Amino acid sequence: MAPMTILIFLVLGIIFLFIFLYFVPVNLWITAIFSGVKVGLFELVFMRIRKVPPGIIVRELITANKAGLQASTSDLETHYLAGGNVPSVIKALISAEKANINLSFKQATAIDLAGRDVLDAVQMSVNPKVITTPKVAAVAADGIQLIATARVTVRANIQQLVGGAGEDTILARVGEGIVTSIGSADTHKEVLENPDKISKLVLQRGLDAGTAFEILSIDIADVDVGVNIGAKLQTDQASADLKVAEAKAEERRAMAVAEEQEMKAKSQEARAKVILAEAEVPKAIADAFRSGNLGLMDYYKMQNIQADTSMRDSISGTPSTGKGSQGKGSDTKGLK
Repeated sequence: MAPMTILIFLVLGIIFLFIFLYFVPVNLWITAIFSGVKVGLFELVFMRIRKVPPGIIVRELITANKAGLQASTSDLETHYLAGGNVPSVIKALISAEKANINLSFKQATAIDLAGRDVLDAVQMSVNPKVITTPKVAAVAADGIQLIATARVTVRANIQQLVGGAGEDTILARVGEGIVTSIGSADTHKEVLENPDKISKLVLQRGLDAGTAFEILSIDIADVDVGVNIGAKLQTDQASADLKVAEAKAEERRAMAVAEEQEMKAKSQEARAKVILAEAEVPKAIADAFRSGNLGLMDYYKMQNIQADTSMRDSISGTPSTGKGSQGKGSDTKGLK
C-alpha cells in the first residue's frame, strides 16, 4: 500500500509542477533578468491569467530593449489585447530608427490596428514601390485614340497611413490625369513625340494629396495608337442623319399618298353629284312640257344642238357622254 501511495503523490507532484511552471514561467523571468529587462514574476503570472502569452511579450521587450527603444510590458500587453501584431510593431520601430524615419510607438500601434502592415509601410518608405497602371485609353483633339500605360513610383507616407487612401486611389487619379493630358493635346502626334508631357502634367496636379503614399515619379511605359474615334463618330452621325432623312421622306411620301387618295375621294364625290344632277334634267324637261314652259320646237332645237355637240366630239376624238340619248328617252317618257 505504501508504494502505491508514493506513486500517487509522485504523479500529483509532477502535475502540480507542470501547472506551476505554466502559470509561473520562471525560465522567461530568468531570461528577462539576464537580458536587462525588468519584469516581475507575478507580472508574468498575471499575463497568463489575462490570457496574454508571456513569451511573445518578453521576447519583443528584450528585442526592443537591445535596440534602444523605450517600451514597457504594459504597452505591449495592451496592444496585444487590442488585437495588434506586437512582433510586427517592434520590427517596424527598429527598422524606422535605423532608417532615420520618425515613427513613434503610438503611431506604429495605430497603423497596425488600422489594418495596415506597419512593417511593410516602413520598408516601402525605405525602398519605394513601383505600381503599374492598367491600360488607359484617351482621345486627342484630332479624334485619334491613344492607349497609355504608366509606372508610378510611390513611397509610403507614415504620417498619412492612418486614414489615407490606398493604391486604388493613386491608380484612379493617375488614369484621370493621363486622360486629361491626352485629351488636351491638339493631335495624337504631339503625345507620341513627347510622352513625358503626360507625366509632367500629371505630377503638377498633386495626385498624392490625402493618400497614404507620396508619388516620386510617373513614367510613361508605353503608348499605342488605337482606333480613329473621330471618324467613327462622324460615320455614325452621318448614318443617323441618313436614317432621319429617310424617315422624313417616307413621312412626306405617306402624306402625299394620303392626300392623293383624299383628292380621288373628293373627285368621286363630285362625279356622283354631277350624275345626280344629270338625272334631274329629264324630270325638269317633263315638268316644263306639262306646265307649257317648253314647246315641241324648243325641244327639237335642243336635240339638234345635242346632236351637233356629239358629232363634234366624235370628230375630235372626245368620247360621248350619251347625254343626248338619255335625255331623249327621258323626254319621250315625259311626253307620253
